[in-house]
Amino acid sequence: MSSKALRMSTLFLRTLREDPADADVDSAKLLQRAGFVRKAAPGIWTWLPLGLRVLNKIENVVREEMDGIGAQEVHFPALLPREPYEATHRWEEYGENLFRLKDRHRADYLLAPTHEEMFTLLVKDLYSSYKDLPVTLYQIQTKYRDEFRPRAGLIRGREFVMKDAYSFTIDEEGMKQAYQDERGAYERVFTRLDLKYVPVFAMSGPMGGSASEEFLAPMPIGEDTFALAPSGKAWNVEALTTPEVPAVDCSATPAMQKRDTPDSKTIDALVETANRLYPREDGRAWTAADALKTVAVTVLHAEDEDHDKPWREVIAVAVPGDRQVDMKRLEAQFAPSELEESTEDDLKAHPEMVAGYMGPMVFGKQGEAAGVADPVRFFVDAHVAQGSEWIIGGDEPGKHAFHAVYGRDFEADGTVEAVEVRHGDMSPDGSGPLSFERGVEIGQVFQLGLKYSKALDLKVLDQNGKTVPVWMGCYGIGVSRVLACIAETHHDEKGLVWPAVVAPAQVHVMATGKDAAAFDAAEKLVAELEERGIEVLYDDRRKVSPGVKFKDAELIGVPLIAVAGRDTVNNGTIEIRGRAAGDSVAVPAADAAQTLADRLAELL
Repeated sequence: MSSKALRMSTLFLRTLREDPADADVDSAKLLQRAGFVRKAAPGIWTWLPLGLRVLNKIENVVREEMDGIGAQEVHFPALLPREPYEATHRWEEYGENLFRLKDRHRADYLLAPTHEEMFTLLVKDLYSSYKDLPVTLYQIQTKYRDEFRPRAGLIRGREFVMKDAYSFTIDEEGMKQAYQDERGAYERVFTRLDLKYVPVFAMSGPMGGSASEEFLAPMPIGEDTFALAPSGKAWNVEALTTPEVPAVDCSATPAMQKRDTPDSKTIDALVETANRLYPREDGRAWTAADALKTVAVTVLHAEDEDHDKPWREVIAVAVPGDRQVDMKRLEAQFAPSELEESTEDDLKAHPEMVAGYMGPMVFGKQGEAAGVADPVRFFVDAHVAQGSEWIIGGDEPGKHAFHAVYGRDFEADGTVEAVEVRHGDMSPDGSGPLSFERGVEIGQVFQLGLKYSKALDLKVLDQNGKTVPVWMGCYGIGVSRVLACIAETHHDEKGLVWPAVVAPAQVHVMATGKDAAAFDAAEKLVAELEERGIEVLYDDRRKVSPGVKFKDAELIGVPLIAVAGRDTVNNGTIEIRGRAAGDSVAVPAADAAQTLADRLAELL
């Protein structure tokens, strides 16, 4: 029987002693140094034999758990036509993140970032009755997103491998059950991969739908900040909601009064002016928290029933003066529309908006009462309580209004989550103050509902012969990103330390020195391990020093290392090292294979 061991004398591998100059995180440095991947272009990577073995093992774990809940694997093309994405408006909604191209006939295509439309159309093509449902389909496929600034190696690239699954059920209850099945499978996947994760309540974003959770791998390099409550529940910052603030008794608050506040366009300048010209009678100083800051924001709407092309809407948003606007959180309130700061051209159509002195009295209901033609919509942040007292913009240069009360002197068209959250804010579940951590998104689950089935006319006949839309769920895992996250969290100063379940091999056998007996002992051990079905990486290079071999073994990160050297062979032993624990023990050569098999069983 021929050996299947990976022999380093012939393996397509070159390790590097120095970090690549453009590698910005540990996983990117080590995966390149250890010969797992090579950079082809920014955000685009070539998989080398060792890296591909790890990737395939992660895919196999994902497949086993997907198959375990009854999901069935399919495979779609990455190159897709424009029309299905136009039907769901995502041709426009994805913006510049979408790779668009034309064929020789000038027809529009895209490189798929996700495949909701194609899964939906496939089920529509083949299924027509409630008897066909439920069904869950999945694929492991390469995806493409035109990231503006690819970073962190495999963690944020332009080409990446994903598992995406889609459930199709006759009713909402079935969708929720499929969602829970997938969620459970995700927890098993990440547990098997020895990757710490936190389920985080999230916004659905361009995906649409209702409930959504992200699975984040906590680590300092993460781009996502999540809020953690004392209860253990976690939220993506964009999905974080502010507990309702109790109303304030404003019966003793003086009537609103407009006052001169020269040169007070900023909150800091306003606070200085208020304390200098209008000190409080009780001696308390005015602070930024006493001011209500109003900002102009432009909503970028897609075309709709009333507009035959995308259109811009200027709105006004008021936030406490000691808080900063978080455009991402605010934008999540208006999804799928996008937001940007209003431009000078936007504001030309609204002369009532006085820069630096903008207040709520010319917006919304107040604007109508004041005779403003077509007043813009006005929103307040969720931290603004009914009955609370504020200094507001006076809507004319050099003027502010003091003692303005929300609910008495002005109202809003709605409440939004508009400000940056901070340590000490109360958690949505009321269990206590929030703390914040960073993480990398490794998976997400969505209850899509009827968005895509309605857009693409996916309907079946129900038990009563009535045509009804199908309920859908969507579930993604970033497979190549998971690999990078494992590397990011499983390494030390010497190199990678792979969990046994995904390591490129299970035992790294090494023959050191020039003594033929050492190589003979190593060959014998390799054969014995292969008889037990154990995957072996064998360093059989004869003209490489022991120091280089040890450095390569530590860099590559196979969980168990077996060393046959002159001294050990002369003593009739094999040295066994644990890569993670850093332990070392000499065992009789005759027992080495069984000892390694026993230790491997403990690791798997």
